[in-house]
Amino acid sequence: PMSDLHSRLAANLSAVQARVVVACARAQRDPATVKLVAVVKYAEWDWVKALIDLGVRDLAEARPQQLVERSALLDQEVPHAGVRWHLIGHLQRNKVRPVLPLAHLIHSLDSLRLAERISQIAGELTVRPHVLLEVNVSGETSKDGFTPEQLRRDWSAISSLPHLHVAGLMTMAPEGDDPSDARPTFAGLRDLRDHLAS
Repeated sequence: PMSDLHSRLAANLSAVQARVVVACARAQRDPATVKLVAVVKYAEWDWVKALIDLGVRDLAEARPQQLVERSALLDQEVPHAGVRWHLIGHLQRNKVRPVLPLAHLIHSLDSLRLAERISQIAGELTVRPHVLLEVNVSGETSKDGFTPEQLRRDWSAISSLPHLHVAGLMTMAPEGDDPSDARPTFAGLRDLRDHLAS
């Protein structure tokens, strides 16, 4: 029943929010500065609507086509929900046009050619998309993204594109049981950010 689903999702959401508060206290950071994005790429549609009922407004899809379809469905069924869609998966250059008007943030810009295509289409649509540059800090062959060296080389070209707002960098650490194993990857991303900012 829907009420069971709603209560399970509410409990899970509360648990995640509590973990964010604890992590922020440990990092001496204000929890209000953390944005929780619900990845709904495998979620059934009822689950997505229940999350919205619970106040979740940032939803992420991995596939551009799914984002386009679900955005349209949401506009039909829950107009004025105020949802911000995030694209977290790979974006091919031929899929840019339908995604740009819908995506609040593209988390996976992984090449200069894609950046140029997004800026070109954004100019035509008179939008200025916010993007994260995906960096493969760990060097895993299974991961997409700029190498740190590529991004250093391409940074001036990317940062001069007129219809693109680079909101930050993104990386994914290797999977593992020990959270401390991820620290070098994120430290490397921070160092790259500081280098690019200077």
